[in-house]
Amino acid sequence: MSTIKNIVFDLGGVILDLDHSRAVRRFEEIGVENAAELLDPYEQKGIFLELETGKIDFPTFCHVLSRYAGKKLDEEAVKYAWMGFIVDVPADYKLAYIQELRKNYKVYLLSNTNPVILGWARSSDFTPEGRPITDYFDKIYASYEIGITKPDKRIFNYMIADNQLLPSETLFVDDGEKNITIGRLMGMLTYQPKNKEDWRDEVAKLLTN
Repeated sequence: MSTIKNIVFDLGGVILDLDHSRAVRRFEEIGVENAAELLDPYEQKGIFLELETGKIDFPTFCHVLSRYAGKKLDEEAVKYAWMGFIVDVPADYKLAYIQELRKNYKVYLLSNTNPVILGWARSSDFTPEGRPITDYFDKIYASYEIGITKPDKRIFNYMIADNQLLPSETLFVDDGEKNITIGRLMGMLTYQPKNKEDWRDEVAKLLTN
């Protein structure tokens, strides 16, 4: 029987279905010509990374991005570009399954994300039922709030220390190969789904083995 007591999920590509190319196109549309270089599916670069590590806030990000674009970009246009990543929130099955998991496990979110995406997820706009993401997790760990992005081991250590988790009792579900490698090296049971995958059966198998 599984000794797992904790489950840690990534957000983008695991909970949320993503479209990286659409986000790139939207940033290019508003004037960020090198968006394809700066936007990475797993860890951002340049000022995009600075936003995800909390080194700059969103208004500062918009100001700096305006220089890249050579024109004034308002916050709504930039939010629209960021939200290009989000294709779907599978509330009817993924989030419902997570609610079931919480009856027997502690469930956490560990995500490289920014105040735009997580701000939306924490609002009533997150699901058709008006439920924010905070309704589905015991605690949320966001890179921009902690100041570190995966696959840096320190963000894992922060979460582990904050909850006194034992890695050997923790299942880590993430779509990033480097993140999975670190989780495994730290002693966690891991699963790496593909973007848009229905991973419920695979997670259930790992929990019952």
